[in-house]
Amino acid sequence: MKNSLKIFMVAFSMLSFIACDAQIKNAKTATVKISGNCGMCKSTIEKAGNLKKVANVDWNKETKTAEITFDSKKTNQDEILKRIALAGYDNEKFLAPNDAYDNLHGCCQYNRESKEVVKEEKHHSEEKTIQQEDGKLTTVFEKYFILKDALVMSDVSKSTTISNELIAAINAVDMKVLANDVHMVWMKKRNAIEETTKAISSSKDIDNQRKQFITLSNDIYDIIKVSKFQSPVYIQHCPMANNGKGANWLSKESTVKNPYYGSKMLSCGKVVETIK
Repeated sequence: MKNSLKIFMVAFSMLSFIACDAQIKNAKTATVKISGNCGMCKSTIEKAGNLKKVANVDWNKETKTAEITFDSKKTNQDEILKRIALAGYDNEKFLAPNDAYDNLHGCCQYNRESKEVVKEEKHHSEEKTIQQEDGKLTTVFEKYFILKDALVMSDVSKSTTISNELIAAINAVDMKVLANDVHMVWMKKRNAIEETTKAISSSKDIDNQRKQFITLSNDIYDIIKVSKFQSPVYIQHCPMANNGKGANWLSKESTVKNPYYGSKMLSCGKVVETIK
């Protein structure tokens, strides 16, 4: 009876996986090693890796391997494994951040045999990784700064043009080369950044453009905070903006030039943070 039940469960699991696989278009499948211990690990790993109709992960606690099936036109193996690593699980491509591993339940804290080796390799490639990040995100940041300057000048036409260029820069970012922490923040913020930028580009009203720029600045801050910029970035705050609620923006110069009021109150504001 027990053997029959076991066979049934295995068959049911296989059928479920096949059904899920059938929903994924342009499907590619890979078998990868992912560390872990128990059923709780399985749940966390699969939740981190799965994306509806885009990616499916089936992890086996006995073999410490996972069958990954994904839509090759919408994602790739590295993106899936990065999400799993950020959930706390080392795999054959990426090492989990120490804090993510430390936050795992006690029974889930597997033996990290490769921890020091991977950490050392990451150290030797650190300069190359930073260059890759800059090469893909610098254009986004630079377009943001030019857009900010257009709003300082109250130039609706220029802010429209630059916001269109910013949209192109957003679409050109290659997530595969981003470091884990930058990758995750970019995934969360990318669509919001694009939508806000489109709202700016489609508006012919400077006040509305400035209103949208508040949201854009907050999202760009979250990205630049983790990815860094090649020079210091000054976070500046105007207490009068946003109907007296206050609003921030980012600048490459410490001198305050207010994008929310332009020449009306050009120097209203102060530096509240510096990212180096």
